[in-house]
Amino acid sequence: MVKNPFHLAFPVTDLAATRALFCDLLGCTTGRIDERWIDFNFFGHQVTAHLITANAADALTNSVDGKQVPSMHFGVILEWDQWHKMVERLRSAEIDFLIEPNIRFEGEIGEQATLFFKDPSGNALEFKSFKDRSQIFAT
Repeated sequence: MVKNPFHLAFPVTDLAATRALFCDLLGCTTGRIDERWIDFNFFGHQVTAHLITANAADALTNSVDGKQVPSMHFGVILEWDQWHKMVERLRSAEIDFLIEPNIRFEGEIGEQATLFFKDPSGNALEFKSFKDRSQIFAT
């Protein structure tokens, strides 16, 4: 496994076709799957396909664990202590969070610490961490 696996989320209009491409053609495995998104093990990195619809007003976000997550974002998976130090730095810099630092899927497979904010150009960034890194692609 890569020391700090990259994380990228991207919008798609057909989850089944996306899954076929990533799994059948590229040889990726899946992690967590929802009716609106799929995590793929993309050569040791976590990429997430988020389903959007062309005319949907909410195409820019997807509901994940009760929060509106930007459908297009990228980030990195940090070690647990690194993530908490990052939270301290961001809070000290008075960053406006899109999604405040929190624990997602608490007590479930894939439990993770996560936060979202925008860079100066408006790109959504996610920094996440797993106490148990073997859970990154767990289902």
